[in-house]
Amino acid sequence: MLMLLCCGVAVVYLLFDPSRVGWFPRCPFRMLTGWLCPGCGSQRAFHQLLHGDVSAAFCYNAALVAGIPVVSLLLLVEWQRIRWPRLHARLYSPGAIWSLFVIIVAWWIGRNVV
Repeated sequence: MLMLLCCGVAVVYLLFDPSRVGWFPRCPFRMLTGWLCPGCGSQRAFHQLLHGDVSAAFCYNAALVAGIPVVSLLLLVEWQRIRWPRLHARLYSPGAIWSLFVIIVAWWIGRNVV
């Protein structure tokens, strides 16, 4: 059921461009503050990725594009945690989680400063 829902969402983003259609959700943080959140541009980036335009997706949200291999690795290691227990322990350690948090906050600040 979840896979079907994900495929349905992907089809919607494939067929409709969030930058041209007004019914996609807007970022509440940006609406309230005028600043970009770490996820701002993700819908447009996802649309561009589905159309194979990685460079345009990177311009909309570099963190989303850079995060795809990271999330893929985390999912693979979670799925194979019995096979790779030491790698799982390292990637899910407090130090790794805090490092990811710092990277996201730096991205959040950096994209609003520049």
